[in-house]
Amino acid sequence: MSEAQISLSETAARQILQILKGQDKQFLRVSVIGGGCSGFSYQFDLESERSEDDLAIERDGATVLIDEMSVDFLKGSEIDYVDELIGASFRIHNPNATAACGCGTSFSI
Repeated sequence: MSEAQISLSETAARQILQILKGQDKQFLRVSVIGGGCSGFSYQFDLESERSEDDLAIERDGATVLIDEMSVDFLKGSEIDYVDELIGASFRIHNPNATAACGCGTSFSI
């Protein structure tokens, strides 16, 4: 599995480092779980340890961990951070998603 298949934007890397500053966690974990209004949902967690089967994506000192099962759902995706009038959040630009909900946290394939 190549890191190039899933990328991390510069904005997301900066925000991850900002969030982790002063915490005892070192990584942002991105997972795909069943549920949500479109079938699957993205889940974001802070982690202090890396699992053996995790894919680690690094940029500018920030590291995102993705578990083996979620990698297939995220192939070709970019993990980004957006700050809009309606709020700021991590956003995944996923070319595999055939539909997504309005909030961008759930999708279907």
